[in-house]
Amino acid sequence: MSLFGDGLEKAVQKAFTRPAPKNAGPQMRYLVKQLGGTKAVAQMLRISQRTVERYVKDQIKKPRADLAARLEREVKARWQPQIRAKARAKAASTGGIVIDTRARMGYTAPIGSTDQDRIRHLTVALPPVYAARLFDAQEAGASDAELQEIAAEGLKEVYFQDGGRRAGSLEEVRFTDIEHLEFDL
Repeated sequence: MSLFGDGLEKAVQKAFTRPAPKNAGPQMRYLVKQLGGTKAVAQMLRISQRTVERYVKDQIKKPRADLAARLEREVKARWQPQIRAKARAKAASTGGIVIDTRARMGYTAPIGSTDQDRIRHLTVALPPVYAARLFDAQEAGASDAELQEIAAEGLKEVYFQDGGRRAGSLEEVRFTDIEHLEFDL
């Protein structure tokens, strides 16, 4: 995925009430149950149907590193969909989303202001409207650049303009060279 997409997924995964299966056998059984058969799982993971059956029966216990990564990613993507939906809905309606980032930020403003880009470490609570926009864009398959633009708009409103109390003539916020990015609900 991407920096922003992965960050949003990790934030939602923090809301899980139970941990996802860790071993290959339980992960494979979970996927077989979710997709309705070993053939669909085999096609999704790009392995043979017989290999899936052997994992389900615990005849194979340790997958290759690349298969283990795909397996874990697919299980986490499907794990507790109702909890995931509730966490997103709560963030989009009442809770908002917290963004913790260390990145180069600057802005476009009238002449005479100190608009030079510099590295800033910010932890900012974005209002629910930005959480909703981020999750909606992610579901629609938005690129990392589009998600970054939405986050920059949120930072502009909350951090730079303080909800309209200052820097009213600020035109655009530049949010680049991201060193660290983490979201929390």
